[in-house]
Amino acid sequence: MDKKKEKALVKDQVGEQENNINRAQMWQLILFPAGGFSQGVFMGLMMLVSYYAAGIVGLGTVVASLVITGTRIFDSITDPIVGLVLDKTKGKYGKVRPFFLAGFLLMSLSTLLMFFTAHLAPEGIKLVYFILLYGIYILGYTCTGVANLSGQAIITRDPKQRPILGGFQTTYTTVYFAFFGMYLSLYLVPKHQGFNNASLFQEFVITTVILSGILVTLGILAIWSKDRVENFGIGEVNNIKVKDMWQVLKGNRPLQLFVLSATSDKLALQTQSNQVIGVMLYGIIIGNYAMSGQMAIPGLVVNLLMLFLGIRYAMKFGTKKGYVTAVWGCIIVYSSLFFLLWLGDPSQIGFDNIGFMTIAFVILALAGPAFILLSSGLTYPMIPDIVDYETSKTGRFVPGIISTTYSFIDKMVSSLSQTIVGVVLAGIGFKAAFPDVNTPYSESVFWAAMFLNIGIVLIGWIISLIAMKFYPLTKDRMIEIQKELNARRKDSKIEEDRMIN
Repeated sequence: MDKKKEKALVKDQVGEQENNINRAQMWQLILFPAGGFSQGVFMGLMMLVSYYAAGIVGLGTVVASLVITGTRIFDSITDPIVGLVLDKTKGKYGKVRPFFLAGFLLMSLSTLLMFFTAHLAPEGIKLVYFILLYGIYILGYTCTGVANLSGQAIITRDPKQRPILGGFQTTYTTVYFAFFGMYLSLYLVPKHQGFNNASLFQEFVITTVILSGILVTLGILAIWSKDRVENFGIGEVNNIKVKDMWQVLKGNRPLQLFVLSATSDKLALQTQSNQVIGVMLYGIIIGNYAMSGQMAIPGLVVNLLMLFLGIRYAMKFGTKKGYVTAVWGCIIVYSSLFFLLWLGDPSQIGFDNIGFMTIAFVILALAGPAFILLSSGLTYPMIPDIVDYETSKTGRFVPGIISTTYSFIDKMVSSLSQTIVGVVLAGIGFKAAFPDVNTPYSESVFWAAMFLNIGIVLIGWIISLIAMKFYPLTKDRMIEIQKELNARRKDSKIEEDRMIN
């Protein structure tokens, strides 16, 4: 056999193997995460809801804050319920598409009613009406999130392709929020003269609904041909019960380690990303708060480049190795940043003073968030890997339970981030108000900022590395699992055909 025919035969064999493990086309890998990000567009809108609730609806800052905090608890409770319903779903429209559509409709209806009518409601029912609409929004947000994470276990079983899903999900998030601030500050706020006009929120919600509708439509189209029973685990729909949720968490070691790793990172990163921490670093320690905004566009370029290179690395060596490498990058960069700020003179940092301090700070301040973004993006593909592990071990295909078990614990833990910031700052004397750009520099401010910006994330990453040391789902192990599942699907199909005949 000549070499051309031999290569063609090998290519056909590889293609057949890829088809057997349900491999997605590239356009599906690109568009499906857009459906998942449709909830991210609503999240951008709802980041401003406290302004509307307190200033326009008239609930006041304390009541508005309590309502929003309370709905986070409701959000965590809805997760396992929606996940269980999704896993039990076996209709002719699949598992993912109905939840994508339901999530979009619930979020759209609730936010349109909220921003167009809540401030017009009678005084006696304003609070109850606002809470009801916010609760409907939370339910829709949960439906979309569960559909997104569960769909990643359905659209492809190829371990090489799953990092691509996480990469595009993170890319959409990065690009959108890079332009979100400009859209808000350069267009909406000047046009409507601040946050005290309902017209700002009404225009914003219409834009959000339209954009999110386009994104969720793309996601539904991408998974349309895949959202079928034969792609659910070993090709069967299990009769999932409430007690299975605890059994899954108790018996799935990779899920336990993943939750420990991901939630410790999330808590640390949410604490670090608090706006007060940026004010302390740039406004007080460096003394140049405007520099934080000047880093935005270069940061976007570096972030996207890091994602591109990092996802290719993960595709070649596996999601686990890609994630661990990204975490090591985070540790090295932020440790270096600490020593730079501690041993050097932060007041010398600025684009009007190009020297060693400025160059070193800019390099580290751009590389750090890029590694963080990559590590966050690589957490998404781990969930479908864990779903497949559970199926290979128990025969249960439960993407809803697994994804919402993670999100439930994640939301409960990450809700502590504001408390951590408040306790640390109260400990150095800021009990009545947070530090601002006019707060004078002090040693206590420096060390508090170092702990909240660097120390706490280093702790989270060290926990992640320890957890990943025992995390068994390497690239080679996932290939073995896919072979096992493929063989069981074939056996199940043969048995089904035998019973029919």
